[in-house]
Amino acid sequence: MNIRRHGPLRRWLPAGAYRSIRTKLLVCFLIVTLIPLLSLGALSYYQSARTVNSQFGRYGENAVAQLQQQSDSMLVRMKQMSQTIYSYLLDPAHADLGSDPPVTYGEIMEKNDFESVLRSLANDQTAGIYIITPSGYYYGENNLDVGKLAAIPAWKSMPASNSGPYWLGFYMQNHAISASEQAGPAVLGLAVPIRNPGGAQDGSTILIEEDARELLRMFRQFEEDTKAHLSIQAPDGRTVYESTESFTPRDNDIIWDKTLSVNHWKIEARLPAKAFYQSSGVIRSNTVIVAVWSCLLAFGLAYLFTSRFTGRIRSLKESMQKVSFGKLDTRVPVEGRDELGSLDISFNRMVSGVQSLVQEVERSERLKKEAELKAFHYQINPHLLFNTLNSIQWKARLEGAEEIRRMLYHLTMVLEGNLDISQELVTLERELRMIGHFLKIQEIRYGAVFQYKLDCEEALKRFVIPRMTLQPLFENIFFHGFTDGAGIIELRVREQGEELLLELKDNGAGIGEEKLAQLFAPNPEPRGRGGLGVRNADQKFKLHFGPRYGLTVRSIKGEGTSILIRWPKKEEHPDGERKQPESADCR
Repeated sequence: MNIRRHGPLRRWLPAGAYRSIRTKLLVCFLIVTLIPLLSLGALSYYQSARTVNSQFGRYGENAVAQLQQQSDSMLVRMKQMSQTIYSYLLDPAHADLGSDPPVTYGEIMEKNDFESVLRSLANDQTAGIYIITPSGYYYGENNLDVGKLAAIPAWKSMPASNSGPYWLGFYMQNHAISASEQAGPAVLGLAVPIRNPGGAQDGSTILIEEDARELLRMFRQFEEDTKAHLSIQAPDGRTVYESTESFTPRDNDIIWDKTLSVNHWKIEARLPAKAFYQSSGVIRSNTVIVAVWSCLLAFGLAYLFTSRFTGRIRSLKESMQKVSFGKLDTRVPVEGRDELGSLDISFNRMVSGVQSLVQEVERSERLKKEAELKAFHYQINPHLLFNTLNSIQWKARLEGAEEIRRMLYHLTMVLEGNLDISQELVTLERELRMIGHFLKIQEIRYGAVFQYKLDCEEALKRFVIPRMTLQPLFENIFFHGFTDGAGIIELRVREQGEELLLELKDNGAGIGEEKLAQLFAPNPEPRGRGGLGVRNADQKFKLHFGPRYGLTVRSIKGEGTSILIRWPKKEEHPDGERKQPESADCR
């Protein structure tokens, strides 16, 4: 091996190695990576640590403020309840509310009225509202065991000489008459003694309990998120709430505290300084680890990149030559996510797009030819059909078969509208006219055994609707809903903003739950003829107006079916183009 001794770098490299792209890139990668990476890592650590500590401090303050807001909201609601009840009892008109169970009819009625007032004050979070009299009798829901209530520590802690509202704090609601040995839900209690000399309920106590499970869940969530010790202290020194984990306060603890405005409870969250600055320590450790691994990764990537660089370019060049020869199924293996990898992906997408475009052009040409044949076929068949029907109609008229003539006339009108494929969107007036002809056919077939009620303003009939969407729904009514054509059909069209709502109701046999659940399934199992027309109509509205529009079906077996169709208001120009209408008043 020929070793050159010229220059410090060349001294340790094989002859000619300093001229290779691999060596040059490797050296440049190391130089460009190490110096900026170490500088950036140190700067990022100090800035990130300062930002994280600041944001974590603000997060703690905001979280405690949110706990204060939620707690104050519950306390204000409970205090307002107690004030409402107190004002009710101070009214001389309610002097019949005694401390003993009611005996007379008037006392019973007064009790029922009062308990109705208590129930009206309750909300979803209210766990109980009671008026406990000195005799042990109480007003409220019949689920309170006064003896069990007296045994609750929170209730026993209330001073006998207390004359104002006393906040019992958090406790488990296990004082129900039918309560099991297991503790009930956690509640927040408020006891208000009644001072009404000579009036109703003097000496009684108002007890209001609010479901505190959600509030306590927020406390525990805060403790879990911040790892802080949370406590709530009452002005009289009671500890209303405290985290279950043992905690020793220190002078350097980070403290977030708030005071509740209703009862002056103090919420205090203490976080050890070590835990508060733990995130910045993690950032420092991660910065060092990332710096070391980045250096090793830069060296490895430089080596791998330079060795595979030319090979990947050569592979891409050969693939391009194959495509130029017409081999459109050629693909380049994607070996990375760098610029060359992006180039490989772009090349594959380009070739796939060209291949798909060629296939689409072939398919379009084939469909175009098929469409031309179908168009020619539809131009011939309707004329032959109409001429034949007209001949049969005149023959029936000459023979005096008036009903057959009328049925053929209405059938001709229906077919004329359905076989006209020049417009996919027709006016609502035209669609309703086709339905009228269809119903005339059914009337001749079954007789006047069904009723049809139409409620639609004339102003709404100019708006367009997908062609032949209502007739399949009416066919389902006669084929599957009515027995011998007997029943009531109601069709109502109204506007709602810039949308139209069409409701089609019948009192027929209805649709079973199993079939109703599969009505709009993408690949339903074929079970009879029902449901196909509904799915096709729904797809027409979605294809023309978007996926948010279409049909909604509600049905009860044996009680009939209701179909609601929603689509945007559009109307036709005189030249056949659709336009957005101005608001039409249809009530």
